[in-house]
Amino acid sequence: MDARLSRRVIVDLPAEIICGERRYAGSVENLSVEGAYVVTAPLKSPSGISPDAIIEMRIHLPSGEKLNLNCKIKWSYQTPPHGYTNSIGLEILDPPPEYKEYLKALQ
Repeated sequence: MDARLSRRVIVDLPAEIICGERRYAGSVENLSVEGAYVVTAPLKSPSGISPDAIIEMRIHLPSGEKLNLNCKIKWSYQTPPHGYTNSIGLEILDPPPEYKEYLKALQ
């Protein structure tokens, strides 16, 4: 049984994970109202990328618009077997109306 509260939408959107002064490039692979799954290049010193950390995620939409979302890291790990990427599960905190509108247009 799936514990998610809402349906995920498959996407491929460039994103930035912002932890204080550090920025990490990534790609959003799926979205829902409550969460997102992001893949990044391997992080040598993933400062701030740990469960329960509050971060900002900036999604770059195909229109050129950028959406800033406050998120909480739910989990993260290096993707096996070689650790070529990092996988990060995010909870989106208080999603703004423009995010909800964008997501609704995708469904």
